[in-house]
Amino acid sequence: MTKPDPFRYFKTSREIIRLAVMLYVRFPLSPRNVEDMLHECGIDVSHEAVRFWWQRFGPMFATEIRQKRAERLRSWPQWRWHLAEMFVKTNTERHWLWRAVDHEGEGLESFETKTRNRKAALKFIRISMKRYGPPEVIFADRLRSYGAAPREIGAADRQETGRWPNNRAENSHLPLLAPGGTNLVRQKRQRS
Repeated sequence: MTKPDPFRYFKTSREIIRLAVMLYVRFPLSPRNVEDMLHECGIDVSHEAVRFWWQRFGPMFATEIRQKRAERLRSWPQWRWHLAEMFVKTNTERHWLWRAVDHEGEGLESFETKTRNRKAALKFIRISMKRYGPPEVIFADRLRSYGAAPREIGAADRQETGRWPNNRAENSHLPLLAPGGTNLVRQKRQRS
């Protein structure tokens, strides 16, 4: 069964909707600014339509961009991964959040385990390689399980360890940390 067309009940063409949403998301514009820009091009839409399209089609366009980016990254193995792990308390239980970041600082993969050992690192690297293909270089900190896991899959020659080369991955944790260094990733109880 084919997917239903998400644009089928809209009078405006899909190209105009995509243009309006991408202008709103890509540049720091308000819906009224997008309305003015489209009006200058001869396209008459209201700011409420731009806001509605963004809410309705924004997640769909984001998944398309993510999928296209992943396909592009799979076809080009000349890029670098930065791997890091951090602990996260979820409902007072300590878990390890393993993260892979590419050379542009874009988060590739995250994986949560209860252990911090070779088996968990190997599973994380295998999942990431299956999804994005093998990287040219893997930067990691001096955690011993990062050394054992690539050796087991035959990628030990592509691994570089050290304190400073992995700063890109360590800085990607900053949105998850509070200013005092405590974790912000918590399961909060929903209040009604």
